[in-house]
Amino acid sequence: MRIDFLGLHAFVAIAERGSFQHAAAHLNLSQTALSHRIRKLEEDLGVKLLSRTTREVSLTQAGLNLLPRVKETIESLAVSLDDLRQEGRSRQETLSIGCLPTIASGRLPRVLHSFQERHPDVLVRIYDNSATEISTLVQDGTIAFGITLVAAHRWDFDIELLMKDPFTLVCPDDHPLAAQATASWADLADEPLIRISPQTGNRIIIDDALGSRREALSWRYEVQHIQTAVALVRAGVALTVIPSLAFDTVDERGLKLIPLRNPSVTRQLGIISKRGTPLSPLADELRKLIVQAFAEPRQKRGSPRTAMKKIHQSP
Repeated sequence: MRIDFLGLHAFVAIAERGSFQHAAAHLNLSQTALSHRIRKLEEDLGVKLLSRTTREVSLTQAGLNLLPRVKETIESLAVSLDDLRQEGRSRQETLSIGCLPTIASGRLPRVLHSFQERHPDVLVRIYDNSATEISTLVQDGTIAFGITLVAAHRWDFDIELLMKDPFTLVCPDDHPLAAQATASWADLADEPLIRISPQTGNRIIIDDALGSRREALSWRYEVQHIQTAVALVRAGVALTVIPSLAFDTVDERGLKLIPLRNPSVTRQLGIISKRGTPLSPLADELRKLIVQAFAEPRQKRGSPRTAMKKIHQSP
């Protein structure tokens, strides 16, 4: 037997309000439409549920017996549907991505601010990990995509290149090298240097580019984070070489950034995702905002709202 949910809903509305007029207003129906629903329900059941006079509406014995069962069923169904709705919303509105720390603290915040304005209820989970860890997270499906170093083109990843990020010499602004427009690696032969842990991926890129020449350099310190290296340079302890993009959030006062030559060393940044696994609409929208942000000129200590305005105005 087909269950007449519209008729049952109308029956409960009339029983609770004691009036066809009030029930019709509550359901946003005309009284004629409401009467038609009740008449059809009673015909299907073969019993009278309501006794209607010119002054009042009352329940018949059959109506009194049916009302608590219908209310319980409707309430239980509403709870079940709400649970399913919350479960579906939770799946749809959680987005996990990976990102290198230098990007997570640099360009990504402006993008996420723009994304949040469009989707305020979406939970974005950010794994600000190393390049190796991001690849693993993409592979096992933990994240939708990762913004990371693109060193080797893996067959199981889709890769979208974002930019080439040159490595830059960082020295105090009163250092003799600060007067130069560019510096060569040979200029650093007698300088104490700070290197970053190989787990970041940046050190591997430098070592591969320099080859045996890296042995001629005086690596006096090794740190785990770029911020630590910059702090040591600012204190006059030593010099360091880090990606230019790392300075999106670093205060450059008291420091000089000098392009390095012979050889110029760059890292390629891109978005990686698992091949054969399409991005969800939310993930793809965030990906497009990220691509757009990397296509814009570097925003240094400018207003984040200015950058976001540009993103919003773009087609």
